Amino acid sequence: MKTLKVGVADYDEMKARTMRIARGEEKPAAADPKVWFTSTESFAKVLSAGNRDLLRVIAEQAPGSLEELSQITGRAKSNLSRTLKTMASYGLVRMEKGQGLKLVPKVAHDRVELVLPLTGGKAPRKAAGGRR
Repeated sequence: MKTLKVGVADYDEMKARTMRIARGEEKPAAADPKVWFTSTESFAKVLSAGNRDLLRVIAEQAPGSLEELSQITGRAKSNLSRTLKTMASYGLVRMEKGQGLKLVPKVAHDRVELVLPLTGGKAPRKAAGGRR
């Protein structure tokens, strides 16, 4: 398995970075995060203790379907489906085709590395009239 590198940046910062990259003004470095969260709270929610336990169960027991995962964990299939869809959007799991119409959850990474700058955030905005 591999490590997923994630970062935290608010929506405006992510949008500005994406636009700089699209215009060719910035080139993402290989070491840059591949997945971004809009807040540390959203990061913590997606990787809560319960969700990390869910990832462990998937990795260790390799359920063959959402139904089987529901039986193993005692969680409702609809709850699992929502949670796994969110995790998939962040690259933490993959949903693969199983037998028939069944979806099989697979853990995509065994570690997450958080890049969280503590200083050097956004520059102060100029107030009306051009003063800071």
